Amino acid sequence: MLRYLPFLLLLCLPTWGQAQTEPSLAGKNVLFVYGGWKGHEPVKCRDYVVPWMESEGATVVVSDSLGVYADSMLMDSMDLVVQIWTMGQIAKPHLKGLLQAVRNGCGFAGWHGGMGDAFRQETEYQFMVGGQWVAHPGGFVDYEVHIVDREDPVTQGVEDFAMHSEQYYMHVDPNVKVLATTTFNGDHNAWIDGAVMPVVWKKTYGQGRIFYTSLGHLLDHLRVPGSWTMLTRGLRWAAESKYQPEEAWRSPVYDRP
Repeated sequence: MLRYLPFLLLLCLPTWGQAQTEPSLAGKNVLFVYGGWKGHEPVKCRDYVVPWMESEGATVVVSDSLGVYADSMLMDSMDLVVQIWTMGQIAKPHLKGLLQAVRNGCGFAGWHGGMGDAFRQETEYQFMVGGQWVAHPGGFVDYEVHIVDREDPVTQGVEDFAMHSEQYYMHVDPNVKVLATTTFNGDHNAWIDGAVMPVVWKKTYGQGRIFYTSLGHLLDHLRVPGSWTMLTRGLRWAAESKYQPEEAWRSPVYDRP
């Protein structure tokens, strides 16, 4: 009987193809951390996103303190951290705990300034995220989001769409996999006319999957259909870090759509 045990165990494992096509939050442990600048509506986002994750079957721990990152037992049990904490500062032990958990395979995901403009002085945090906000010329403006990778499961079936919000100008890691971009028209800063800027991307940090979208200044902007579709799929994808192999990519960044 023992000679057949490895074969029997193999039959019990999910296949790579099944996991790739149907990522899920069911059975996942998720930590949702919110706070920082209130203008990005962290409480409203909590009250919208957390129930959705729970409806997917996730067990969600909610915290309004960065101190939770220093709880190694809790962090080791997490499959995904979702953070909305714009600006602010983070204590070194708390940052260390977050970085270590992600390096060990916990996914990390978020949107807009809650992830892409947190802890401005912490360059290792920015290295993990893959980008940092630096400007949104003109404030709320009309702009287009262009899907540049239509084969990725996060973007399949999503068409280009219009936004009226902050058009984020960011410093971006050239090692990210860009899924969507936007093009600046130079109306407010002539020298950036035609600049193509990543809006949605995936990457890894250690063993952890990272998903980021710059959309979502307000909850209503997060809920725009194309924006919401990519976010929810991105959360599911990031939560698979501990269960699926690293994706094989090293893609160029600034290709025009």
